[in-house]
Amino acid sequence: MSSKILVIISTGDPSKAQTGMMYTVNALKNAWMEDVKLFFFGPAEATLLQDERLQHLLEEYQNEGESVVACKIIADRDGHAKDISALGVQVQYVGQQISSLIQDGYVPMVW
Repeated sequence: MSSKILVIISTGDPSKAQTGMMYTVNALKNAWMEDVKLFFFGPAEATLLQDERLQHLLEEYQNEGESVVACKIIADRDGHAKDISALGVQVQYVGQQISSLIQDGYVPMVW
């Protein structure tokens, strides 16, 4: 079984998004997994901009030297690209990136 995970936070529910982020941060900090990638997608992008606890968890993840990606199509559609980028999140097209990571053995975890 793979020890690489691809965490996709897509929920608009702040408590669910926070739960996913808590796992993501702890999996990285405690080396529970060999590699932990993080993507924001869909309603979670707006939630990230509104929820301070989620932003704090994002900072913790980034402080471990990891980059975070958000879906450009969604961010552009909803007018959030600039604000998401200001949080240090890379706003990029994610479809091929996600597919490539799965093909490379990353197990997707969707919150």
